[in-house]
Amino acid sequence: MNRISLFSGLAVLGAVAVGAFLMMPMRDTVSETDAFAAPGLDPMTIEEARTEFWRLTPALLLVVYDAFGQTQEDAIYDTLASVTHGDALEYLYLERVGAMAGGGLEEADQTIHEIKLLNTRVSRDGDALAIDASWQVIGTVGHAEHLHVRGNTYSADLLVSPVEGAWRITDFELLEVNRDAAGETFLAPQIN
Repeated sequence: MNRISLFSGLAVLGAVAVGAFLMMPMRDTVSETDAFAAPGLDPMTIEEARTEFWRLTPALLLVVYDAFGQTQEDAIYDTLASVTHGDALEYLYLERVGAMAGGGLEEADQTIHEIKLLNTRVSRDGDALAIDASWQVIGTVGHAEHLHVRGNTYSADLLVSPVEGAWRITDFELLEVNRDAAGETFLAPQIN
């Protein structure tokens, strides 16, 4: 093999490597001191969010449930997009719209009274938080002309990441739904 062929081959290989690098999606660098918004909470750094996950997780989930209480597809999507992103946004949006496929809702059919974290673990995954969460939702659910209190328990693996200046659920894998407490009477949460 002559030197010209070797240099030509290396030049082509270098050009392909540079092209591949340029086509890779660029990820914003997140500093340990950057703070990101969360619904109803002061902005949090990654470490603050990790230690305060017990406040952050219910705050994000409450907005997801608010979206699920919407009756118009654009309102559902916009509300979900404020606290979810990527795969989680697509999954949760399709879950809610799929539930409405039987004819939609004429009016909001749920009111969330409390979201209580149960057995939950959190770990850092780079600038994201991997949250293995279980929670109980206590709320009033309406069907046709009556309302009842429901307390369902959910388990899911969540990935919560800083996106566009705010904490968002970027991955959501529902593991279990337990409706054993559905229809039980629960005390109303204390209001200060």
